Amino acid sequence: MVTQYSLYIANKNYSSWSLRPWILMRELGIPFEEKTATFDSDFNWDAFRKFSPAGKVPCLHDGTSVVWDSLAITEFLADRHEGVWPTDPLAKIWARCAAAEMHSGFGALRQTCPMHVGLRIKMAETTAEFRRDIARLNELWTEGLDRFGGPFLAGAEFTAVDAFFAPVVFRTQTYGIALNEKAGAYAQHVLSTSAMRHWEAEALKESWREASHEEAALAAGQQLADYRIKN
Repeated sequence: MVTQYSLYIANKNYSSWSLRPWILMRELGIPFEEKTATFDSDFNWDAFRKFSPAGKVPCLHDGTSVVWDSLAITEFLADRHEGVWPTDPLAKIWARCAAAEMHSGFGALRQTCPMHVGLRIKMAETTAEFRRDIARLNELWTEGLDRFGGPFLAGAEFTAVDAFFAPVVFRTQTYGIALNEKAGAYAQHVLSTSAMRHWEAEALKESWREASHEEAALAAGQQLADYRIKN
């Protein structure tokens, strides 16, 4: 299928939502033009509204079609490309449920550990809500790996459910989040994919800094390292 996709994303260092469709399309070999709108001191909602009705990223353009939510983008692509969801019916419904749970849940994890690819942080004392999110994360990842054989959550191939948890994989690295053996091995496997390595390398090269994102990450604990290239 001939496509003319343009994918609007924000800073690779910060934008967890942007990573989802970006890594899905890269891993599945779906070609697209990457367009970056940055979160920085000049961030302006009206500027984002020029390409996204919600004024948010990610946003996918395909000719006259505009899709402005990561889950909606996933379903839009699934209607046009093979491999977005698993082919096995049981794996497919599990993957959809897990992706939807990530899309709407894990609020304490998101709030406590905002995505920041470049930093390494030793976390301060956490809340009961955060610990419940991490327990559920371990449980969910282990369930998928056990049921469908790995090395990805719904089987042998990278699918949308892995894309939805890719930002969490970066968070486990940044904040040293404790995972069980199987979940930890999964996180390392995802980090080793070519798409994740590329995203990380590009994130570390970014010159943009946005104060609220920096402060939110540092609120989680003590900074141990900053691997971003100094500009």
